[in-house]
Amino acid sequence: MSGIYIHIPFCKQACHYCDFHFSTSMKKKEEMVLALAKEISIRGKEFENEVVETIYFGGGTPSVLLVSELKFLIDKITANYQVSKDVEITLEANPDDLVNLSINSHTKNIFEEYRAIGINRLSIGIQSFCEDDLKTMNRAHNSAEALKCLEVATQYYDNISIDLIYGMPEMSNQKWKQNIEIALRFGIPHISSYALTVEPKTALYKLIQTGKIPPPRDEVAAEHFLILVETLESRGFVHYELSNFGKQDYFSRNNSAYWLGKKYIGIGPSAHSYDGLSRSWNVSNNSIYLRSIHQDELPSEVEILSLSDRYNEYIMTGLRTIWGVSLDKIEKEFGIHYLNYLDKQATKYLKDDLLFIENKILRPTKKGKFLTDGIASDLFYLNLE
Repeated sequence: MSGIYIHIPFCKQACHYCDFHFSTSMKKKEEMVLALAKEISIRGKEFENEVVETIYFGGGTPSVLLVSELKFLIDKITANYQVSKDVEITLEANPDDLVNLSINSHTKNIFEEYRAIGINRLSIGIQSFCEDDLKTMNRAHNSAEALKCLEVATQYYDNISIDLIYGMPEMSNQKWKQNIEIALRFGIPHISSYALTVEPKTALYKLIQTGKIPPPRDEVAAEHFLILVETLESRGFVHYELSNFGKQDYFSRNNSAYWLGKKYIGIGPSAHSYDGLSRSWNVSNNSIYLRSIHQDELPSEVEILSLSDRYNEYIMTGLRTIWGVSLDKIEKEFGIHYLNYLDKQATKYLKDDLLFIENKILRPTKKGKFLTDGIASDLFYLNLE
């Protein structure tokens, strides 16, 4: 299996652009940790013959948990699942948490404590090194904390990923280049970078609707994306997924497994799971989640994926990655009708130099990469069955 994802549904404050499930109240944090551990135990028999290759703490903000709480959850996994000896354990963290924990620790350095409990990869939510961008996003950290965090973290970890957001309102190309260059100065081997998107019901959406912030422009995001790709590839990064760039041996094993269609278990409120044939997801409500787990019930819904669903997911994930879409796999797993449909739908994109086929693998061209999601949706098959 690909691994286990644990959703930590707490944040110190709400970022203006975020529509993930979280709470800014920490009142139920200890109760939530116990519930997460219980769900881990309840679901221990789901993949008895599978080996856990990755453990990923996402959120929310997992770095709000104590080291002892993280260790408790890791130990619960190792007690209930077969865990690989070289398991990748990733912790998503905010710069301010890492800086403050490092300064206030009365025993070991926080990074040493993380390493001691088995966390061997950090995913740090930098988002930007520019003060005005961080304020616009309502991030909990400032520019100085972002720099200090990486200065210290790189002394203890080499396997570090950072998040950067491009396409910010009024962000110049030069400012975006500076963001990338700062990250490269620290020798970071993995960068996940996303265009700023405006989701309904977020603070950012309301700020744009009321004219307090200008909306992001697609043409600016497209320019920033091209700068990102050209800069990182020239520095030895592999653009292995639409939003992810890694040096060799530093790809995210957790996320790569998702894109390659491997099985995974999602623990916690709003977390998703996949077993190859069905997808399930937990309720996005902390109180309902806690109540259900206390009653030994899983607060989840299940969707059995049709052949068309699985085809569409493969198209989406395949086109986003360097592994592409295998035409042989389409024919073998989905049938000749799907292959013929794909061939028909892809024709115009092949002619427009947005897609290309090499060794029976369909991939986006350099020109087509930024348009990948839109192209993929046009290749979906909605009514075959």
